[in-house]
Amino acid sequence: MVTPTAPKFIHYFPPDVLTTKPPLANRPKDTEPKWPPVKATQWQDNLFSPMVPDPHQSTNLFPQLINFDQDEVAEMETSGELNSQIAERFSIRETCQVDGPPLVPIPNTLSSGAKYNPQIGQYFQTANHPVAGGEWLSKSEFPTSAEILKIPDGVPQSNKILGSYESTEKYLKTQYELSREDAVRPLREAVGKVRKNPHLQEDEYGGGVGIYENVHFTAVTCSPRGLALRIAFSLSRVGKRIRWEQSKRLITGSLVALTPFEDMFKSKCIIATVAARPIVTLEQNPPEISLFFARPEEIEHDTAQAYVMVEERTSFYEASRYTMLALQKLMREPFPLVEHLVGVKHEVEPPLYVKNKPHTDLSSIVALEEAESFENVNILEEWPETTTTGLDTSQSFALKRILTKQLAIIHGPPGTGKTHVSVVALKALLNNMTPEDPPIIAISQTNHAIDQLLRHVVQFESKVVRLGGRSKDQDVIKKRTLYEVRKSTTKPKPSRSLRASNQALAECTASLQMLLAPLEANMGPLDHKLLAKLDLLSRAQVESLENGCELIFNGRNCTPMEMWMGKSLVPVQRNIQPDHSEVEYEEADLEFEQLKELEAEAFADDDDIETLKGPVILLGDNYTGMPLPGITDEEIRQALNEQDLWKIHQKMRGPIYSYLQRHMKDCILTAFRNEAKRYEKFALQRRIGMWQQDSLLLANQKLVGMTTTGMSKYRALVASLNPKVVLVEEAAETLEAPLTAACLPSLEHLILVGDHKQLRPHCQVKEHEGDPYNLDLSLFERMVNNGVEFDSLRRQRRMIPEIRYILKPIYGDLISDHPTVKDPKNRPPVEGMGGCNTFFFSHEWPESQDRQMSFFNQNEAEMIVGFFDYLVCNGVKAENITVLTFYNGQRKHILRRLRDHPNLKGTGFFKVVTVDSYQGEENDIILLSLVRSNSTNKIGFLNVSNRICVSLSRAKRGFYAFGNGELLCGENMTWAGVVEKMYGKKGDKPKTGPAKRVGFNLPLQCKKHGRKTFVQEPTDWTLVNGGCELPCRCQLPCGHTCMLKCHPFDRALINCTQKCLKNIESCGHPCSTICCDPCRCTICDRRNVEGRALLKQVPKNQMPFPRQTMSAGSARSDVTDWANFANGGVRADDAAKRDLTRKILDQVIQSRLDDQANERLFENSTKVTSASLTPPTRVSQVQSNSNLLVDLSDNPSPPRMRWQQKFVMQEPRSTSKAYDDLSVLD
Repeated sequence: MVTPTAPKFIHYFPPDVLTTKPPLANRPKDTEPKWPPVKATQWQDNLFSPMVPDPHQSTNLFPQLINFDQDEVAEMETSGELNSQIAERFSIRETCQVDGPPLVPIPNTLSSGAKYNPQIGQYFQTANHPVAGGEWLSKSEFPTSAEILKIPDGVPQSNKILGSYESTEKYLKTQYELSREDAVRPLREAVGKVRKNPHLQEDEYGGGVGIYENVHFTAVTCSPRGLALRIAFSLSRVGKRIRWEQSKRLITGSLVALTPFEDMFKSKCIIATVAARPIVTLEQNPPEISLFFARPEEIEHDTAQAYVMVEERTSFYEASRYTMLALQKLMREPFPLVEHLVGVKHEVEPPLYVKNKPHTDLSSIVALEEAESFENVNILEEWPETTTTGLDTSQSFALKRILTKQLAIIHGPPGTGKTHVSVVALKALLNNMTPEDPPIIAISQTNHAIDQLLRHVVQFESKVVRLGGRSKDQDVIKKRTLYEVRKSTTKPKPSRSLRASNQALAECTASLQMLLAPLEANMGPLDHKLLAKLDLLSRAQVESLENGCELIFNGRNCTPMEMWMGKSLVPVQRNIQPDHSEVEYEEADLEFEQLKELEAEAFADDDDIETLKGPVILLGDNYTGMPLPGITDEEIRQALNEQDLWKIHQKMRGPIYSYLQRHMKDCILTAFRNEAKRYEKFALQRRIGMWQQDSLLLANQKLVGMTTTGMSKYRALVASLNPKVVLVEEAAETLEAPLTAACLPSLEHLILVGDHKQLRPHCQVKEHEGDPYNLDLSLFERMVNNGVEFDSLRRQRRMIPEIRYILKPIYGDLISDHPTVKDPKNRPPVEGMGGCNTFFFSHEWPESQDRQMSFFNQNEAEMIVGFFDYLVCNGVKAENITVLTFYNGQRKHILRRLRDHPNLKGTGFFKVVTVDSYQGEENDIILLSLVRSNSTNKIGFLNVSNRICVSLSRAKRGFYAFGNGELLCGENMTWAGVVEKMYGKKGDKPKTGPAKRVGFNLPLQCKKHGRKTFVQEPTDWTLVNGGCELPCRCQLPCGHTCMLKCHPFDRALINCTQKCLKNIESCGHPCSTICCDPCRCTICDRRNVEGRALLKQVPKNQMPFPRQTMSAGSARSDVTDWANFANGGVRADDAAKRDLTRKILDQVIQSRLDDQANERLFENSTKVTSASLTPPTRVSQVQSNSNLLVDLSDNPSPPRMRWQQKFVMQEPRSTSKAYDDLSVLD
């Protein structure tokens, strides 16, 4: 620990020149220096040295600072902007010595007494140690300007498909150079396009290039993650407004290049990454984001300088950044399993820990009655027989391989239970762990896959932590993220190293605030004293400025510089003007959740990645000098030789001010860059201190899960746990380099689970896929290709046999069906298809391309949307249908059509995704849009067998493909085999539906009439309406016959427009309205024109017929009752009814709403024709109840009518609930 020095004074002025040379005022005039060109480096090394002669005077200016403790630093990180005055903001405190070693020494003990793990600090200390190897080992974390501006001379070494590598260094170098070129090349090509044609609109550069001009720095944020510069920019070159919550533009972690507007990448290129993109600031006009500069020596802050910023929107540097660092680190540490990964040795030995202790307790994976015989099994020998593990034969062999081989490779075709086998293996491994054992590490390519695995594990193991804070599972996994576990665990007192780094960060922040104070927004003109400290003005010039002010402007509240400048001092206008708001919106790239998932894959921080926390220093030029055309710097320097500034002509003062301002910024910039270097070192030290505490927490867990990117990013933290076992899900979909980075020095057991016949790893540059680079070759596939031992799973539990059958061209006879998928109760036929559960609809509709050069097919999209609507009309839930496509342009086109479809309004979220993003997913019904149809015989992505495999294997009970079958069969043998299987040769015909499942007409079958309909064009869907063309003619609940065309929805949802057959119970007259309207008696209406009905009219299907036991005139025969009721009893009866009605009003309304509150299918009782028929959503059967409570005193009904109603009340009540409600009201 560095011993703090005595209190020092912090000031934004450089050391006084008195310490090195006589004051300018005391120099002889003949030795006064002529005005030389300013060198900003002349004072950078001792900028923050003590320089104020009178400590007491400085203490008055800067109050005493207190030492920050952990809580205060945490409070500092909660974000906030500092707008107070400089003298009130900064103070004196003990400073941490910053000269010497780059990192603060780390103590060996936490303050609580717990031993910390020194490996994390050692990891970073050895990361840059010299080691034998090539130039690649010394390359920086981020690309240099030269890498972006110049095309490299050589090409990277190709990935080896077959055979071993010559050495470990050759293997790691190949992986590193391929990864770096794949990460850097997209931005290099984007910058090259802009450099060649600097003033084009964005869409003229082609898809992928994002260009933003009029970029200006607006603030500095001192966050614990690093020093960030906030920028504002214009979208004028984009030409559209952006829906930022659905756009891949400038997502967190993206690599960007900046260049001065005057340069346009001719000589200057500054590299940065997006630090944060809060939607709130992006939706401003102009939008703002924050950047981390790649190198402190390239950092900028001049708010007056306009920049142009370029990004390559299809790439994502953050995903490769940490992997490359890990590959460099592997050359400085032991590399396990090198005989297999480098030497491709075929035979695999057991893990060392299994050799030392082969007897294992397997009782946790069998039934209770067999548990005793499995409590002590030598897993290297024959296992006892059992049928209670829930595993089939191939899964049992796979489980044994996982537990007994140091490199266990498990190949699992679609639906064969890869994740299930992994969970069973983890259950056995976790059950045999001792308290001293390190945790098992589980990793996967995507957040979704690792969350899915952990959800299974937490059902039997509670000591599970998810590393990374972007889990979408809010209920189970989110509570087990490291961030949440930290909050729920008693924290040890911060280590001295963490306190020291926090204190150093706070000290550096204060220094930066003082340094940048002259550049803050809302400040006054330049301080003449500061200019003197920077040696930009001589002491004589400062004295002349002050003396002249006292003589001329005595008593005025102005600074000397402001008085001297006069009208030559010009307020600076805002640099960025708002963009025009009338332009249209850009088409959305992704759904909001998909965008968050994309960011999460590569940015696995536990903190909120959307915002940066910490003090904010707002920057801005407040004043500038009035320009004078034609003036040169040499003329300004000549004018500044005059020691009495008041003798300088007024017109020269504006250029002089701008000159001084520019050179003051240069001086501050040099010191700012030095401070940025210090800040970066302290931020790294703070991260080490935080990870030391996290290491103590994770050491007590049994399983730690993360993505492959998280594994590279947190490699130092994970390595400190010394894990022996690493399990990789989706191993065949992951690039080899990230899996190589997972090979920690302590690793003894690597488990790879995947399917190399499904999706291959994704490359940023398409040219790197396949020959000659083969970067998309995964470690999993390379091991299988080279004959390293592996096991395959063989029994699938996802697809009906009819769908599994079309996978034969890919898997042959490797896959068989589990009995559950053959049972129609588990996999019922698709509704409305008459047993046709698979079909290839072939067409010749031509393709098109959108502005991003992605393909789409409009007619095919409309055909699929119509089919989607047909399935929903037949009772299939929208969430059980997924539309898959190979192109994002088609995905957006179909999604837009679904949202605009009138029958699907209010359906909610539609599952329309690309094939590449649907690996590991499944759904009941898959609609596959193949898009490509052209005369050039090009099929693009459809030519990749791995993508074909994924697209064919996602459905559980229904699969329907739409595309140009003739084109596909002629260009790809896999598609030819698939279409041949669906065509149905003799002996291959499906048991239900048509024999041939390929054609130009999609076969439908009405489930009501059994009539078949064939749809050939998108317009044909308007004639189907979810059923067939026959009339319905079914009986409606009211007794009438349905007059509509065949429809799949319930008849009870239809409002009948025929004459009502009921009699009104209150008067016995026949109803005069149509069925769907409330009952109404026109006879009684004529008699009581001014009267008000006692009862609210109710829907027809809730109004019962008159009782058969009561005649219309039976009440009139009792003369005595009538006389008593008419002579005074009516008033009392009215009052009783009113009181009773008010008491039960709420209850009756609620009852009616529960039973009757649905919207009408057809409004205003208009007669509906079959052409206008649309499937219902909600049917309205109840009108407003606002008049249910009536005031009988206003327009009383005739006493006879009310006496009849009273008589009805005295009759035995009906068992109908609706009648009971009405009787109570009566």
